[in-house]
Amino acid sequence: MDGTQILTLGLGLEAPWLLKDQHLDTSVSPHRLDLYVEAERGSLYPCPECGKACPAHDFADKTWRHLNFFQHHCYLHARVPRTKCPEHGVKRIEVPWARPGSDFTLLFEQAAMSLVKEMPVLAVSRQLEISDKRLWRIVHHYVGRMLSELDLANVATVGVDETASRRGHRYVTVFLDMQRKRNR
Repeated sequence: MDGTQILTLGLGLEAPWLLKDQHLDTSVSPHRLDLYVEAERGSLYPCPECGKACPAHDFADKTWRHLNFFQHHCYLHARVPRTKCPEHGVKRIEVPWARPGSDFTLLFEQAAMSLVKEMPVLAVSRQLEISDKRLWRIVHHYVGRMLSELDLANVATVGVDETASRRGHRYVTVFLDMQRKRNR
């Protein structure tokens, strides 16, 4: 198995996506690994609206920060197609390794969220070497998604605690399902 096959397997790439090239730049600090992904020529892509297989209309170059490869920062580059659906027109497809609008891969975001559960955001941002604002965007996305899916229909008794996180006007409010807490 050669390096391209190992990286393809590690990235979980499946047809029509192929790893076309990789470049390790050790002249910068931190070192940087760039992985270039392309779709096979002539591939059909599902329309994001209806799922119908459609040809590519055009391509846009996109870049995502991925998990570090050993100690090297890793970036995934791809030419992402827009499909031309006869029913819905031209639409950008979603790539399987990142959520729409994100500059990070799903695996990077998963690692970031795992760290945020255990450490302050600023400490995680320093460890991942991204700005805390970018990390907060990831956190807000997943917390917002979780809250939108949260079913509070069976909550009967709520406990509330509010405390200042620092001197001044920054507060943390904690809500607790009192019955579930007692049942554990």
